[in-house]
Amino acid sequence: MTIALDIFRALADGTRLRILALLRSMELSVGELAQVLGQSQPRVSRHVKILCDAGLAERRKEGSWVFVALGAADRVAPVADALDAWSAVETDHWATADAARLAAVRADRAASAAQWFEANAREWDAIRSLHIAEEQVEAAIDGVIGAARIGQLIDIGTGTGRMLELFAARAEQALGIDRSSEMLRLARAKLSSHGIDNAELRQADLYALPLADAAADLAIVHHVLHFAQQPGAAIAEAARVLSPGGRLLIADFAPHDREELRTRDAHTRLGFSDEQMATWFATAGLAPDRIETLEGGELTVKLWLARKRVQADTIVHEVKAA
Repeated sequence: MTIALDIFRALADGTRLRILALLRSMELSVGELAQVLGQSQPRVSRHVKILCDAGLAERRKEGSWVFVALGAADRVAPVADALDAWSAVETDHWATADAARLAAVRADRAASAAQWFEANAREWDAIRSLHIAEEQVEAAIDGVIGAARIGQLIDIGTGTGRMLELFAARAEQALGIDRSSEMLRLARAKLSSHGIDNAELRQADLYALPLADAAADLAIVHHVLHFAQQPGAAIAEAARVLSPGGRLLIADFAPHDREELRTRDAHTRLGFSDEQMATWFATAGLAPDRIETLEGGELTVKLWLARKRVQADTIVHEVKAA
């Protein structure tokens, strides 16, 4: 009864009902909520706090921004069902106006993302030119992952959200984490523009993932590990959140001697060998399952797939693709 009282008290305000409806469409910053609602940020923050205290919303700080998302499904779903039933009886003029202003927020995000990519395209293109076309890498990742449905997907170091863009539709739930609040804002803009609504984004470190033990079915680490100071620790943390039999896919470079990538692009490691990966996998309780080698440039891209141990090691299949 206490939970019900908290929820009804939290929803006994038109603005908070509007906020809940907006969060059902997409995760929003407090500033974006204020923009849509036409209210001050302090006032919106107070409303958000009441919703969070009732478990209907969650706040996450990313740099100087605070993002708000829906709370736990067991709290939100019954409320959402009731609101949907009532909306079928009566047209809500606020919902129509808020939807129009929400479209403006989406457009602002897309414009900011486009400006960032235009300013940084040269650096991205310089690295991509060193290895096989990214489309071929993505096709190989697709083939390794397979078409089967995924329960919980986590993209570690999601960057601009490309892996979520490709694979979130196959998952019941998808989570992208990144240390950079700027990257997360870009990812939000991209996922929103593609209508991907089952992917959550959080600011977090790859050494401390925001998931419980054995919560994920697939973890992807795409061109991230070469930035890690402790790759073995990052792999161990990814293994921690995998369920028994869950898979870890790492896409990164084979060993190379492009020393300028250390200074120009902050690469901590100049690629990885199969032996290094095998050692880290074994330490983390993972069984190597498949390796693919993608040649066709100055840098060779490797895909390493491993599974959380449930029984004896599986056989490693070596596949080469030019």
